[in-house]
This record gives sequence, structure tokens and C-alpha cells, in this order.
Amino acid sequence: MNKHAKDLRDRTKDFALRIIQMFSAMPKTIEAQVLGKQALRSGTSVGANYREAFRGRSKAEFIAKCGDSLRELEETTYWLELLVDAKIVTLKRLSALREECDELIAIFVTILKRTKEP
Repeated sequence: MNKHAKDLRDRTKDFALRIIQMFSAMPKTIEAQVLGKQALRSGTSVGANYREAFRGRSKAEFIAKCGDSLRELEETTYWLELLVDAKIVTLKRLSALREECDELIAIFVTILKRTKEP
């Protein structure tokens, strides 16, 4: 395993742990729990999909699983935006998490572009 792959495995796991911490600290209202569980599901699946991609049997499988990671990150961004826009969580509390989500999106976009090059 190269250094960058291990770093991204660690980074996506850390992202999942931060999502779990965010969910644990959320209000117990129905709205907060519904939106929070959506973010919890999508945010924790990013790393799982990347690990599957890394163990993929083919380039096509790697691309597909990295695409899944990217879709889950985009979905997580949506739920985080809703949590802020619905005034369930403040922008300040989620800004670092949203920034990490944006950075991971950029990384996966780059991986997919480079992998698809001939």
C-alpha cells in the first residue's frame, strides 16, 4: 500500500469518527435525529467504500467504488447544509467538518480523473 492510499484510508476513517461525534452531540429532536442519521449513514460509508475500492479486483471496480465514496461525500454535504439551514446546528460548529468534506470531495474528484485517463 502506498503512503497516499494509507493516508486517505486514515483520513476517511477520521472523517467518519468526526461525523459520529457530531451526531452524538446533536439535539434529540425528531428533526435533528432524522437529518443527523442521514449524515451519519453517508458520512461513515465514505471510508468503507474507499477501502473496498482499494481492494478492488479491477480498475473498473476501483473507479466504481471511488465514485460511491464521492457520491456519499456529496450527500453528506447536503445533510450538513440542511442541519445548518434548519438552524439545528450552527455554521461555526460544522465549518471544520464541512471543510474536510469539501477537501475529500476534491481528492476523490482528482483520483477519479487521474484513474480514468488513458
